[in-house]
Amino acid sequence: MPELSVVIPTYRRRDALPRTLDALSRQTIDPGRVEVIVVDDPVDDDSTAVAAMLGPERRPYALRHLHRGARGVSAARNAGWRAAEAPLVMFIGDDILLRPDALAEHLAWHARHPEDEVGVLGRVEWADELEVTPFMRWLEHGIQFDYVSLRGNEASWTHFYTANISLKRVMLERVGGFDEERFPFLYEDLDVGRRMSVHGFRLLYNHAALGEHLHQTSIDEWRRRMAATAPAERRWVEAYPDMPAWFHDIFEVAERRRRVPAPAAKLAARIPPRLPVVGPRAAMVADLHFRQQLAPAFLDAWRADAQSRGRMQTA
Repeated sequence: MPELSVVIPTYRRRDALPRTLDALSRQTIDPGRVEVIVVDDPVDDDSTAVAAMLGPERRPYALRHLHRGARGVSAARNAGWRAAEAPLVMFIGDDILLRPDALAEHLAWHARHPEDEVGVLGRVEWADELEVTPFMRWLEHGIQFDYVSLRGNEASWTHFYTANISLKRVMLERVGGFDEERFPFLYEDLDVGRRMSVHGFRLLYNHAALGEHLHQTSIDEWRRRMAATAPAERRWVEAYPDMPAWFHDIFEVAERRRRVPAPAAKLAARIPPRLPVVGPRAAMVADLHFRQQLAPAFLDAWRADAQSRGRMQTA
């Protein structure tokens, strides 16, 4: 019986998935302590190609290949953890390269904190081999992840990032797992974290359990992501009226501000934030610029979703 089941939803990542699996092969723990479950999308992905990457003869750990039963990453994660044989479930992305001691760190912390309610958040950084742009650095400050705000070993449910996290399976059972209907993709992490918090969920932050994010990204890609995020955030604030519409609010403010000229933004983004006097001011200019770059895609999608819902209600 494995101690830890690692669930990896995958979607059109033939470039990264084999390397994610290779990184798991290099873990310092006995491979018999872990099983790996890869869940693909049989509708929009090539299941045969995914299967070819998983050749069990090349992996030291138990490896299974599943199909999700519905669209979305929530369905994939649910299929994975429900099939898991271990009492501990870990979620990572299909583009996360875990450092060799990452699984050992997760297991050691759970051994010290065996309570059902305790989960462990690992750190995620951009992969060393990537060309990390100023925009990618900006994403680290609350847009994609917000590890920079964490101090000490405690995190909150709002940091429930399934790129590198582990928890007791019983907690997922208590809340029924991820909400495939309301949050099939985007805000699904926050939703399950929020629902588990009602049951006393406590998230510890182990910065030594490190994963490298092998994903070069761009403003254009994030414009598309923000357009998809807007309707998800509308569903989020409808489900939890006490929570702010965080992206909507920051983008609405950015849209009203005077436009940052491209040359000024380019210069500001390359000034180290820690440079005395100039650095903090430049960081504010770069922050506003990047928000203004993403704001139209998000706000247009927000308004379109509001109009669509309004028509449905009056129909």
